[in-house]
Amino acid sequence: MVEELRIKNGVVYDPINGVNGERREICIRDGKIVEDVMNPKVIDAEGKVVMPGGVDVHAHIAGGKVNSGRIFRPEDERRGREPKTKVCRSQSGYSVPNTFTTGYRYAKMGYTFVMEPAMPPLLARHTHEEFIDIPILDKAALPLIDNNWMTFDYVKSGDSEKLAAYIAWMIKATKGYGVKLVNPGGTDAWGWAKNQGLNDESEDWGITPAEIIRALAEANEKFEMPHAIHLHQNNLGHPGNFEMTLETYDVTEGVKASKDRSVTHLTHQQFFSYGGTSWKDFESQAKAIAEYVNKNEHVSIDTGTVILGDTTTMTADGPMEYSLYQITGRKWTNCDVELETGAGITPFLYSGKVGVHSIQWTIGLELMLLVKDPWKVALTTDHPNAGPFIGYPIVISTLMSKKRRDEVLSEIHSAVYDKSELPSIDREYDLNEIAIITRAGTAKILGLQEHGKGHLGVGADGDVAIYDISPEERDAGKIQRAFMNTKYTIKGGQIVVKDGEVVAAPEGRTFLVEPIFEDEEIYKEMLSDLETKFRDYYSVTMRNYPVQDAYTPHPYVIKAPMAK
Repeated sequence: MVEELRIKNGVVYDPINGVNGERREICIRDGKIVEDVMNPKVIDAEGKVVMPGGVDVHAHIAGGKVNSGRIFRPEDERRGREPKTKVCRSQSGYSVPNTFTTGYRYAKMGYTFVMEPAMPPLLARHTHEEFIDIPILDKAALPLIDNNWMTFDYVKSGDSEKLAAYIAWMIKATKGYGVKLVNPGGTDAWGWAKNQGLNDESEDWGITPAEIIRALAEANEKFEMPHAIHLHQNNLGHPGNFEMTLETYDVTEGVKASKDRSVTHLTHQQFFSYGGTSWKDFESQAKAIAEYVNKNEHVSIDTGTVILGDTTTMTADGPMEYSLYQITGRKWTNCDVELETGAGITPFLYSGKVGVHSIQWTIGLELMLLVKDPWKVALTTDHPNAGPFIGYPIVISTLMSKKRRDEVLSEIHSAVYDKSELPSIDREYDLNEIAIITRAGTAKILGLQEHGKGHLGVGADGDVAIYDISPEERDAGKIQRAFMNTKYTIKGGQIVVKDGEVVAAPEGRTFLVEPIFEDEEIYKEMLSDLETKFRDYYSVTMRNYPVQDAYTPHPYVIKAPMAK
C-alpha cells in the first residue's frame, strides 16, 4: 500500500467544502486527507475531474433476499458474467451481481461507500457475512424495525421511552446503522393476506401506519442518530399514490431533529409519485412531490430512477411484489421472517415501448430536475428494483444533457409528452450538482460527513475518484463513459482502480451505530418484555440473537448519545 499520494492539476469538485471546479492538489497520508506530504507517489490529473469517493444512500447489495435473488435468476447470472481481472475472482450477475462483482463495479464507478437499506434483524448475520465478502467498499445496513411485534406493542401503548430503548437494543444487536421502515404495518398484514393504507387500523394491534411512522421518528430523535428514519412508505407502485405520499410527508412534520438533517428520509420516490386512477390514465405527479420537498426541511428523498431494461425486483414490501407477479405472470417468491418482516422477489422488464414504463422513466429524472436544492435529493435506482446500480452513469449523463433526454423521449412511448413534465424541463445539472447527489449530499443525508465520507477536507478518508473527462464536456456519451470507468479510484489512500481496471481489492469497513439509552430502569423493563417475546414466539433464544463481533472484523463505530 502506498502511504503517501499527491493528486495534482485536477479540477476538484468538493461541495461540502465549497470547492466548485477549482484546480487543487489533494494529499493523502495513512489513508486520510492531509495538508501536505513529503515523499508521495504523484498522480497527474491534468484536465480531469476529481471528486470524493461516491456514497450510495440506498442499494440492496447483501443479505437474505439478495442472495435469494441470485439463486432465483440463473439467467441473470449468465447475462452478467465478466472476465476475470488480475485481482478479481469470478464475476457474474447483471441485476443481482455476486459479492465480488458488487465491490468491483462500484469501485470502477468511483464509489467507496454503500448503504444496504433493508436488513431483516433475525437474519443480520447473513448480511454481515456478505459484507465481509464484498471487497473495497465500506458498508452499513439498516435493520427493519417497523413491522416488528415489539414495535407494535409500544406504539399501541404509547410508550415512547421503551420504544427508544428497543431501538437502541435492536441496532446494537444487529450491528446496524439506523431505523428502516418498509410498508409500515402492511408487511405484517401481508402475512395474513392483507395490506394497510396510511390511516388503516390493523386488526391485531389497532394501530395505523401513520402512528408507527410518527412513533419511530420521535423515538429515533431521542438519540443523536447520524441518519433520519429511512422510510419506504405504504402504497408503493399504485396509480394515484402521490396523494398518500404527500400525506405521509406530513406525518413527521413538527418532529424536532436531534441533528442538522431531515427527520425523515423517504426512499425511491419515483415509485410513490404516481397520478391517475388506473394504469389506463396513469401519469406523473413528480411535480407535486418536488414542490413539497422544495417547501419543507423535514424530508429528504432519493429517487429510484428507472433504467430501461430487464431487472430483478426485491423488497420487504411483499404485497407489492405479489401485485407485480399478477401483472407480469413471471416467477415469484415470497418469504416471512418471524415477528419482524418479510420479502418478495420477481423479475421485471421496463420497456420503452410501454407507456407506463416510459412515464416511470421520466418520473425519476423529473424529481431530480424539479427539486431545486440538490442537497435534498439523492441519485438511486433502488438497486435492483428500478434497475441495476451500473445504470448510474446513464442517469448522470441524462441529467447533464437536455439533448440526451430529448433523444430518449423521441424513442420511447409517446405517452410521455402528455403525462409527464420532463419534455418541458430545460435544466441541466453541472458537475458540482452531480457531486452533491452522488457523494456530498448523500454523505450528509446519512450523517457520514462527520466521519470522513463525501468530502476532501483535511481529516477526511482518502477516498477519491478521478474521471477522465474535461470539466467543460457536455457530450452525453463521453460523460457516461467517464462515469462508468474511472481513471483512478482511490480507497483509503490505496489505488484500487486504474484506467477502468481493478488493481487492488482491500477489505472494506462496516459502519455501525451504538445508541446510548441512559435510563437503566426503563431499559431493564424493555428487556423483560423482549424476553417474553423470545420465550413465547421466537425460534431462537434471546442470548443467541445478537450478532457477534466476529461478523464485523473491520468496524467503524459511531456513538449516538441521548439528545439534549
